[in-house]
Amino acid sequence: MEPNARAPAPEFSRPVQADSIGHEAVQREIEATPEECAALARRLDLEAIGSLRASLRLRRARGGQMVRIEGRMHAEVVQTSVVSLDPVPNTVEEEFAALFAPPELVPEGGLELDLDPYAEDDPEPIENGRIDLGELTAQHLSLALDPYPRLPGEEADEGGEAEGGSAQPEPQTEERRQPFASLARLKDRR
Repeated sequence: MEPNARAPAPEFSRPVQADSIGHEAVQREIEATPEECAALARRLDLEAIGSLRASLRLRRARGGQMVRIEGRMHAEVVQTSVVSLDPVPNTVEEEFAALFAPPELVPEGGLELDLDPYAEDDPEPIENGRIDLGELTAQHLSLALDPYPRLPGEEADEGGEAEGGSAQPEPQTEERRQPFASLARLKDRR
């Protein structure tokens, strides 16, 4: 991206001033308009988003330096079947949390591989003094979508391909029975 180029505006934007959030939790309810749903559906490569809403709880964290957001999202979406390419209606309900901090408190550098599933994610930067609750919700919707949507009755065969595929089941190798074996070998190389 060019230095003076601006990122496109999010399809579903509900900015809140970070300094307006205090130590007492604040509840926010947000809902996408039909136009925002249509634009977000295009971005996420969905056939449609019938509705998208979230209930969010915002409060100061870590001595007041950061903002913690906990939310619950509900969306009615239509995806495309990976088997028949027919529309697949789906309800997405997801709880999520995020931590935001001023840019100077966000760790710099490359991403480190952290295998602790209970470790909290690094904070995201507060940009221009604001946090976009709509974009945060849209990102979590993207993560919560079924990666392989199918209609009821559409199943994959034993080889992992949709009905009508020609793949034969792969033999069970030692590595396939121990899915973390390749990660262990990478760790041993250090």
